[in-house]
Amino acid sequence: MSTLAKTGAVFGAILALTWAVLGFWSFLLVAIAMTVGALVGRIMDGELNVTNLVEAFRGKRSSS
Repeated sequence: MSTLAKTGAVFGAILALTWAVLGFWSFLLVAIAMTVGALVGRIMDGELNVTNLVEAFRGKRSSS
């Protein structure tokens, strides 16, 4: 099993347990926090260009 598959399985288990124990809204909050954390981590590592991300949300096309 690859590292990404293991990581995905761990995140899935965390989300499933959150939903089962604390309910849907806590699950949603944890899922949003995980997504924001992943985006911040990719930005800090230089794997995600914020300018391209903002332009994508604005609907502008990238030439690269």
